[in-house]
Parts: sequence; C-alpha cells; structure tokens
Amino acid sequence: MSEIAKLRAGIVGVSGYSGMELARILAVHPAFALSVVTTDKWQGKCLGQFVAVNGPASELACVSHLEGQELFRSLDVVFFCTPAEASVTLAPIAIVAGTRVVDLSGAFRLGAEDYPQWYGFAHGNPDLLRNAVYSMPEVADMSARLRTAKLVSNPGCYPTASTLSVLPLLRAGLIEPDPIFIDAKSGTTGAGRKGTEDFSFSEIADDFRAYRVLRHQHQPEIERVLALNGAASAKVTFTPHLLPIRRGILAAAYCRLRVGAGGSDPAQAVKQALVDFAVGKPFVHIVTPDEVRLRAVVGTNRVLMGVAADAQRGVVVSIAAIDNLVKGAAGQAVQNANMMFGLPETTGLLALAGHMP
Repeated sequence: MSEIAKLRAGIVGVSGYSGMELARILAVHPAFALSVVTTDKWQGKCLGQFVAVNGPASELACVSHLEGQELFRSLDVVFFCTPAEASVTLAPIAIVAGTRVVDLSGAFRLGAEDYPQWYGFAHGNPDLLRNAVYSMPEVADMSARLRTAKLVSNPGCYPTASTLSVLPLLRAGLIEPDPIFIDAKSGTTGAGRKGTEDFSFSEIADDFRAYRVLRHQHQPEIERVLALNGAASAKVTFTPHLLPIRRGILAAAYCRLRVGAGGSDPAQAVKQALVDFAVGKPFVHIVTPDEVRLRAVVGTNRVLMGVAADAQRGVVVSIAAIDNLVKGAAGQAVQNANMMFGLPETTGLLALAGHMP
C-alpha cells in the first residue's frame, strides 16, 4: 500500500502510556498513516520529542484535544486513549464527523446500568453503548461486524488475560463455571501515567500488594465477556495485584475440574483444550504453565498460555501472560482496526519485538 493510499489515523490522548504505545505501532504500520495526535500536555511540540518513533510520525505536531476535534473529519479512524467519561463525550463527536472509532477506555464495555457502580458515573450515551462492537479477536469472530462498525470497544488488559485463561476450558466442558478465582498481577503502567503518591517509586519498589479488592471495574467485564461467549453461568472472583515492574500481566485462574471430565487423562485434556483453542490464532502460544512468563510477551502482541490439572484433587490452574500496553491495549486496538478495514489482523503487529533476557 502506497503512502498516498494509506488510511489516516489519529490518537486522542497520545501522552498516556497506551497512546504512546499506539503511536509506536502506527508509526511503522504499512496501512495506517499516523496523521493527528492530541494532547494538551505536549501541544505544539513534535511527537518525536517524547516518543521513540522515526519517519514522518517523529515530526508530527501534537495538537490540543479541542483542536483535534476539528480534525476528526480528515481521519479514517481515531483511537481514544482517554478516561472513560471523556470517551463517552468525544466518541459521538468523531462519529458525526465521519470517522470510525476504536475506544481503549472502559466507556463502552458494560451495560449502561453497570456504570454508576463500577465507574462512578451514569453513562451519558446508552444508545451508542448498545451499538458499540466489543471485540476480543481470539474469543469471537467479529470480523463481519467490525467491517461496518462505527465504534469498536477495545477490551481491558486484565479481562483479556483473564478471559483467555479460562474460556477454552469452559467451552470444552472441562471446568465448573462456578466458582472461578482469578489472581492477576500487573506492572505499574496498568494504572496509567497520572502521578500519585501510591505509584511513586518509593511506594512501589520492593513491595507487592492487592488493590481494589472485590470492587475492580474489570470484574464485571470478565463475566460479561464469558457470558457473551457461551459461559453465561460463569461466576468469577477477580483480585488484581500490583507488581514493582513497569509492564506485563500474568493471570492465574483457579478452577474446579468437572467430575468425569477429561476421561482417563484430565491433564492431557485441559492442555489439548488450549491447543485446540489456539488454532488459527496467530498471537496465542501454548506452553507449559511453568514457561508462562512476562519477558516472553512484553513489547509484543503475544499471549502465552499454559494449564495444569490435578485429577485427584479436582483442581485446574490455567495461566495467561500478556503485555498490558500491547495485547492489553494498543496492540489489540490495532488488531481490531486492521479487521475494521479488511486487513489481515496481524498487519503491523508481527514485527513487534520484546527482549529475552
């Protein structure tokens, strides 16, 4: 695809961690041209001063959020890396301007009735919420709906890792849907870039803790994704933890093996369920549970998964690891945008490189 034929893309909120990661991906994407980036923080300065990108994207001038709204009409797609309440307000403006939207916030992930409890505000656009297409590509083939979607809701980082850890086993009928306990751990970038005392170096370093216990907004999203994809009776208890590292999520799901499931070899059956699930999914890689580690996924759009079963105790442990900023945010957003415009879902994502060791 020539430079002239490239699709024009914009990022609202480029100075946040997800926005920066998205700029890194789009700057070298063969089919999208990064054309508009908004941030009041860096207004008037070149993107390359703050994000390690080369080429035309490096010289792209950052504009204010208000000025960016006037430029929506020049774009084919705009990615919102904004707080949920801001996305509720801005997404309709972009759609009216004629551009398509991929929203990376939580603004369009739940039912309208859930927002006061889990996000602390009443949803201001329930009609748009009902028409939004929530797309986790490995969970359901949404390609037909994505081709015509005006607004795509990108999944949360914790729900991506958590859903992928258990859905293959639920679909195969190998685990009980209730109870499921998910113990998930994330690097500090999952909390965003806004500075607070709780996320300062002195508070994070050499420490480890749970947070938002039984009140995290991703709990209902996990159950909703499972319900929409054949596991309506799944009941999840989700606990997030903060690791003293920058990025990556590792989610461990603790489940009950269904009585009689897996025949004479449940351990092989649960592994086979993951292997079968991964067929045709280029970013999903199945390894032993001891090999699921963050270094193997950070910087990439990969998902690493492993599972083990103890038939005597009736216990299954399934583990998934992702980069919270790539597969958990910007990479998955580009994956969805690729499919919106009829491109292979892997376009611009296979060359993303992590580092080992």
